[in-house]
Amino acid sequence: MRNSIISLTITILCFSAFAIGCKKNSSAELPAPELKVDSVYSWLTNMQQANGLLLSSEGGRLVSLYDNALAAMAFTSYGDLDKAEKIFDFFNGRLESELLKRPGGFGQMRTVDGIPVDNSPHRWLGDNAWLLIALNNYHHVAQNTKYQNLVTALTNWIISLQDTDGGLWGGYASNGSRISKIAEGNIDAFNAIPGYTSFHQKLLIYFKNVRWDQTDKLIIAWAENPKYRYALDVLSWGYCSFEDFPVDVLSKTSRFKTTQTSTITKKPISGYCFDEDRDVVWLEGTGQMAVAFIKAKMESEAQKCLQEMKKNLIQSNSFPGSYALPYSANFGTSYGSDALWTGVDTNPAVSSTAWYLFGMLRFDPLELGYSKNIPNEDKFWTK
Repeated sequence: MRNSIISLTITILCFSAFAIGCKKNSSAELPAPELKVDSVYSWLTNMQQANGLLLSSEGGRLVSLYDNALAAMAFTSYGDLDKAEKIFDFFNGRLESELLKRPGGFGQMRTVDGIPVDNSPHRWLGDNAWLLIALNNYHHVAQNTKYQNLVTALTNWIISLQDTDGGLWGGYASNGSRISKIAEGNIDAFNAIPGYTSFHQKLLIYFKNVRWDQTDKLIIAWAENPKYRYALDVLSWGYCSFEDFPVDVLSKTSRFKTTQTSTITKKPISGYCFDEDRDVVWLEGTGQMAVAFIKAKMESEAQKCLQEMKKNLIQSNSFPGSYALPYSANFGTSYGSDALWTGVDTNPAVSSTAWYLFGMLRFDPLELGYSKNIPNEDKFWTK
């Protein structure tokens, strides 16, 4: 689940640190150890179009806001600030026409030309929060405030989604109706907005009252459906976002661990699924776990994740000498019971590749928003 609910929408829409490997023959072959992370990063840079945007997958037709936020952070973490700026420039140029226009926020999906799908796409809280996280990281590294107007507008829109119970609505659907409150989007927003204010305090009250399983000590993703009560990214991102969150939450993610036969290599790949169906190795989510394990100083677990992801690298058909990861190692269902989209296990994808790079480069995109000096009495997860 790349943003669990967001993955379902993509289904409907069809959509230098460690050495890694690569052979130069077919995409079904495993990489050789002599090539470095640069060959994966090269794929990401080649995916950037003239307007700054990246298609979500090689050979795809759609551009995702979330995926472009990830790409901007990959560029930033690699020191290629000009490439990150091309992405930010695109969205900054649509500040008035899209973000500040009712119902606010940037659309989730658009064409390669930058036109929002259906002219009125979903405006997801989580996607917009990730763009803000990317901007925060860029400003921190570049030591400037070049996109401050964009930051302010995103911040104001996110805060405007807060309900009386402290939780944030998930944004707006294509028909203009409000999207229900989604755990992961609320975590993203908590991290994206700096400091600890009344906004954050109210949001923690929401998590404590509505999204916290006091027995299992886990954040709840879907309270109404026991089968999908927990989601992988809610737990990994929760650990990376909430100060002093119990590290054993990462051990509890074993409920999502699975081994599946890779569509590409025909060999077993071990990793993490979106949910407790455990029918798919979700490569993006496995990369998220690698980053969380690095944060927790669980180095061996982090390296296991990265090594398994490495086994599923695909040689690009469009960019010779570059390699990337598909969204999942095999075909199956996303968060919940809906089937994933065609090509999910065979086409190189931005999201999984970006998270692999984050793990290889030891870059935690949520680290900047982690330390908020939350009062001990508000840290309900420590009680």
